[in-house]
Amino acid sequence: MQTSMRKIPVTIVTGFLGSGKTTLLRHILKHAGGLRIAVIVNEFGELGIDGEILKGCGIGCDETGREVEGQLYELANGCLCCTVQEEFFPVMEELVERRGQIDHVLIETSGLALPKPLVQAFNWPAIKNSFTVDAVVTVVDGPAAASGQFAADPHAVDAQRQADPNLDHESPLHELFEDQLSAADLVIVNKTDLIDEAQQAAVEALVREEIPPQVKIVRAQMAQLDLHTLLGLNAASEETIHLRHDHHGSADDPDHADHHHDEFDSVVVEGRVSSREAAIHALQQLVQTHTIYRVKGFAALPGAPMRLVIQGVGRRFDSYFDRRWQADETLLTLSRFVLIGEDLEQAALQRAFDAALGGADAVGGAAHEAAALREA
Repeated sequence: MQTSMRKIPVTIVTGFLGSGKTTLLRHILKHAGGLRIAVIVNEFGELGIDGEILKGCGIGCDETGREVEGQLYELANGCLCCTVQEEFFPVMEELVERRGQIDHVLIETSGLALPKPLVQAFNWPAIKNSFTVDAVVTVVDGPAAASGQFAADPHAVDAQRQADPNLDHESPLHELFEDQLSAADLVIVNKTDLIDEAQQAAVEALVREEIPPQVKIVRAQMAQLDLHTLLGLNAASEETIHLRHDHHGSADDPDHADHHHDEFDSVVVEGRVSSREAAIHALQQLVQTHTIYRVKGFAALPGAPMRLVIQGVGRRFDSYFDRRWQADETLLTLSRFVLIGEDLEQAALQRAFDAALGGADAVGGAAHEAAALREA
């Protein structure tokens, strides 16, 4: 009887765009050691890019690679704090019915989500007795924070400040960064291999100003941390989250109940790319001429048997082959990318992407792709 009444611990992973949340989920699931984990992935964008990346690792799939219903939940219509009453609640109710099959729940929020309303949702009577928030883990992109990029594109922020000389608050992105930190029970400063010791210390000092003194800060490369550091914190965050400061008001504050992230747009562009270099070059052209904070997508390279994942934060891009194309995907020739930013118009971006691809062919090289495939 005691086993059936136990509360299932929930780890909420939050953090700004490109901080490494999905990489952290990969790491936890790879080293779960038999722990039965249910995963809820929230998306901001038309394509379930993060969900696809996770499926590429075999998460939510059986041994044949087919998706198993109920093992991977994708909430794909906006930030979780805005859709929590529409989608999150029935998902959690279904998990209550399956509680005997679950040891832990991982929730990856959108990079644009506010964690506080989500944590408060665990006080709802229908799920309060079944789940407890083991910890809110906030992942910080070390290099981005060191350079101030977490706040917004510097040019966009400067333009906003010049347009309003009476502006007495930080940009919305900076407030979001602070709110994600204020809700944290553990902060991971990620990608420390890309910044020196002085920069790491500066980022930690910046983070420390925004979090309670009892919250621990840990450093990581590729989100590689011992699971004992990440799970089993027993914070019961839902019981104290109302004490945490935030810029956007409490979920039960009627003045803030209908907040939306209207400053962000999410559009999809697609096209045929000749090489990895050509795809990244074309995407970089878009980032240089538009206010784009995040790029995520898949490239189908000519003759390549594997799918190329391309991700970008600001002007920094990385890519890797995650899996072979499946039989029903062999005819795919278009590469598709989600662009997240401000004032984005799909038609204009698609035209710019087509033009950039047309001028990028000389940048790529088949020899580079062949070498990369051999390494993969």
